[in-house]
Amino acid sequence: MSGGARAYALHGGVIAVLFALQFILPAYHHGNLARIMVLASYAVGYNILFGYTGLLSLGHALFFAAGMYGMGLGIQHLGLTPAPALLLGLVAGALVSGGLALLALRTTGVAFMIVTLMFAQAGYLTILYFGEYTRGDEGFVIQQAQRVLWGIDLSDAGNRYFAALILFGSCLMFSLWLVRAPFGKVLVAIRENEERVRMLGYDIFAHKLAAMVISGTIAAAAGASYGLLFGYAGASFASVQYSIFPLLWVLLGGAGTVLGPFIGTLFMFYLIDLSSGVTTAYMLIAGVALVLLTLFAPQGLMGELRRRVWRGLP
Repeated sequence: MSGGARAYALHGGVIAVLFALQFILPAYHHGNLARIMVLASYAVGYNILFGYTGLLSLGHALFFAAGMYGMGLGIQHLGLTPAPALLLGLVAGALVSGGLALLALRTTGVAFMIVTLMFAQAGYLTILYFGEYTRGDEGFVIQQAQRVLWGIDLSDAGNRYFAALILFGSCLMFSLWLVRAPFGKVLVAIRENEERVRMLGYDIFAHKLAAMVISGTIAAAAGASYGLLFGYAGASFASVQYSIFPLLWVLLGGAGTVLGPFIGTLFMFYLIDLSSGVTTAYMLIAGVALVLLTLFAPQGLMGELRRRVWRGLP
């Protein structure tokens, strides 16, 4: 079996296992895994920009919130049904990420991080300022009757799980296809040696712009799906915390690996969940685990697997 076939078989197998778990898991873990798959989709989008292109963004919560509020406000104030509301969320994410990319990509390194963080904070404050429509920190609930997509009630646990799986499976396989395509290989080359790629005649700015729009649109899809599946949109999802989370998930799972974002999200979610049942200082336990992983698995869990077992792991 060729390397490409093995890669598709591995990632398809992960999706098949997640599908089978729907019928096995108890209710608590069933709900957790649905939430993890949506958040992992967000991390998959972040990984395209950070893991494969080498651009460290601290403003991805802006794109996640753009999708969530594009969808949520469309339902609440425009009377849209879920399908066009989701589309509105995607368009909002694409426009916001494209607009920010045109400004932020004029900078590099630390300046890029600061610019993305600054605009994300501006987005968060905008949500609070227009609290009359967004309900600010309090947020708003999307009612069960408003969460029926093509006759399917997404508030039902089984339907919600399958919807989360479809989203995650689509993002995962798209990411796998992208990084194996010529465009993805150019992104990796930019990450490794930007000047050499420029000397070869590639348009660096256009590739970075495309990567940021793709990354932002996937993040928006995750945000819109999260709001619709779990019935809530709030300003906390636009805070700095939700810009840091995908960075941690990707680093833990393995930046520049397709499965890394899912593994990192799964690991961090259950680490916090289990440790919070033992002590109120659960973030201390999470911090210790992060330090140990950084020391002994600096390439992340999937990165170490690639280094030690399968060098061709995408």
